[in-house]
Amino acid sequence: MSTAIAAPVDRLLYKPEEAAEALAIGRSTIYELMAEGALKYIKLGRTRRIRRVDLEAYVANLSPLPN
Repeated sequence: MSTAIAAPVDRLLYKPEEAAEALAIGRSTIYELMAEGALKYIKLGRTRRIRRVDLEAYVANLSPLPN
């Protein structure tokens, strides 16, 4: 008997909760980043979605702290 593990879906749009999980940060931090304009998002009706490209751009713009 084998247990198949499904590969993660390569999403184009993420819910804020999913984006938080992908970035390993809190959900409220995602909402704060969206509110201050640091993380772009789109609105679909009453929901907010974050494009994968915008998550990648946010991470690419992060600066490492000096040692």
